[in-house]
Amino acid sequence: MANLVIASNTKAMKKLDKGTKDKVWAFIEKLSADHTASGLHIEPLNAAVDPRVRTGRVDLHFRAILFKIDDKLGDDPTFIYMGTWPHDEANKLAERSRLRVNPINGVLEGIIGELDGEDDRKKRTVVPDPRGELDRAIKSQPKSYLAERFSLADLTERLGLEPDLAERAYAASDEDTLLDIAANAVGWQGSALLDLATGLHIDTIREKHGFTDSPVDDTLDEDEQILKALEQPASKMQFTFVEDDEELRRVIEGGDFAAWRTFLHPEQRKYVEQNHSGAFRLSGGAGTGKTVVAIHRARSLALSDPTARIVLTTYNKTLAADLKAALLTLDPNAVIADRLGEPGIYVGGIDALGNAALNQAGNIADAAENVLGYRGAELTHNRTSADKVWRDVVQSVSSGLDAKLATPGFLENEYVAVILANKVTTLEQYAKVARPGRGVRLSRPQRIAVWKLVEAYRRQSRMDGSLSFPEILALAAEQLRLRAEANQGFFADHVLVDEAQDLHATHWALLRNLVAEGSNDLFIAEDSHQRIYGQPVVLSRFGIKIVGRARRLTLNYRTTAQNLHFAVSILSGAEYKDLEQGEESTDEYRSARLGPNPRLLECDNAADELDKVADKVREWLGAEVDPATIAVLTRGQTDRTQFVRALGERGVDARALDNNPATVGHVQVLTMHRSKGMEFSRVILAGIDDTHVPSAATLRAVPEEERAEALLRERSLLYVAASRARDELVVTWSGKRSELIHSEAGE
Repeated sequence: MANLVIASNTKAMKKLDKGTKDKVWAFIEKLSADHTASGLHIEPLNAAVDPRVRTGRVDLHFRAILFKIDDKLGDDPTFIYMGTWPHDEANKLAERSRLRVNPINGVLEGIIGELDGEDDRKKRTVVPDPRGELDRAIKSQPKSYLAERFSLADLTERLGLEPDLAERAYAASDEDTLLDIAANAVGWQGSALLDLATGLHIDTIREKHGFTDSPVDDTLDEDEQILKALEQPASKMQFTFVEDDEELRRVIEGGDFAAWRTFLHPEQRKYVEQNHSGAFRLSGGAGTGKTVVAIHRARSLALSDPTARIVLTTYNKTLAADLKAALLTLDPNAVIADRLGEPGIYVGGIDALGNAALNQAGNIADAAENVLGYRGAELTHNRTSADKVWRDVVQSVSSGLDAKLATPGFLENEYVAVILANKVTTLEQYAKVARPGRGVRLSRPQRIAVWKLVEAYRRQSRMDGSLSFPEILALAAEQLRLRAEANQGFFADHVLVDEAQDLHATHWALLRNLVAEGSNDLFIAEDSHQRIYGQPVVLSRFGIKIVGRARRLTLNYRTTAQNLHFAVSILSGAEYKDLEQGEESTDEYRSARLGPNPRLLECDNAADELDKVADKVREWLGAEVDPATIAVLTRGQTDRTQFVRALGERGVDARALDNNPATVGHVQVLTMHRSKGMEFSRVILAGIDDTHVPSAATLRAVPEEERAEALLRERSLLYVAASRARDELVVTWSGKRSELIHSEAGE
């Protein structure tokens, strides 16, 4: 059997129809099984510039371009599949194609040759001496966007960019031009140019892409150098070994040879494969691939140790279902653990995770006494309606608490972040406990008043025989701690958390006690700019010690540069803190794609806005955009219902998206909160006026001291919504436009 490597689609390769893709699969399957089979017609070309190049017969009309690398030990050869083209085109391309190891950085590069005509960009097939002509080019080069920081020689001699690409990049007069060049460059070169555009130093770019100071081992022959270069992280942006037929079928039938499940950026791959001595935190903006890394890492850990008990969790059950589906898309053979504590990958929302841990942890009497102050707590399916109970308690108990604090929102946050987090069971404990991160300072009389309400809340819950989700989590965390203290072990070997910025205190207490502190214990993916729930927390308070094991992703794979600029502008002027209380910045965020500027549509009134939203959706549908990839996002459920009805009345088949999966064939209408973790090709942000965004009702419901924090969440919510759009973004409003939207950010 031949070893098989698949290259990501080159930009020159024509799209293949399904029938041809099926034939490509059959060809590659036969090649992998027996490369000597006569029906494959694997043939060299006499006029080829690279003796390794081959073409193979897919059918009468199409041929595949391959490179054959022989193993000097006589083992099976390695074939690198570069793509499939019409017969005559394939032969002409193959003659001018070359496989080389970049002498500057050691990256393997497959260069598809040039055809006559205007449609194909010229690719160098040799590596010219970078001096002489290049030195003269440097002197004659006018000032450019990069000139103040780099020379042209830096791009070729230190990064290893192709000279013609380097010259075009160096000639770029502004960032937009450079971004356009980067978007059309293949593999690592496009990624490196994006880094240059955002101001990264060349040494930093080399480190992120895994370049070394000794890229080529001269003691090896060329074929051995090529095989070694395949192991280089940046090479894996263009090439991947196919380990089995099932993986190959998924790549071929998926129709996207550069799918995220196969090709990772070197920086992403590093975080997938690295071992850490303790907890690791990966941050990054929307669309930078944090979730992708977490899913790949879960699979990597499972493959390296089939007996490992791995937990993959996130904020809620809807996002958890998406994680599970993505994991099974990546690897349909992944072992999914049905029960917490079993070998394999257990995937679930964190509230369900806490419930499972508590159900499996044994008698909870001691935990209940430590957390709630009494031993008689029972695990029933009754869950406290916290908002209702707090309202009832406030109305029925004469506590003397200020009206601005006697609200369900303030009391619930205080109960979770302070009382449950610190296992407070008496007034004496509450009077002394520290309250870091809480915006409102409480005097002793105020604490006494709050405690009266807490006692009434707990009394009501006992009468109802119910527990709230935070109470379940706090009980689970304490029960797991007691189990470990009694040397009864832990339920997990590795825990991976996505959307970690939205977890509250009892979530973190649970996670810390779910796995022993040690190697690769906790992998935390978060973006504090996307925190739309709860209050900020500090990981160290829960015994989670990052101690320098934190990194940040900055390359956005989802949105265009224009949409990213718009989304980031929403955050401007506000200060955010990460889970270690460090400053969270949007510096260096950049996109791998370009597109149109977001459109800002002011409407005369609410009816006019409904008309314009419907008109825009119909325009997209008329251009044959898949309706399921179009989304209208609203601030609240009432507006969502209104837009579903209005679109239907105007001839657009739309569906409300709540906890249900997205429906095929329908335009999706959903709240901004529901859009978290999703992406769409076209997005309309509707109702972005000063009443809805930020929500005036939400801001009125919080104490003055917490108003700034609530406004940060409103910014974050709009940022989350704006960053759902891959290609086009439209913003509509009637009345006064939201103060969070800057006019210069769109058309």
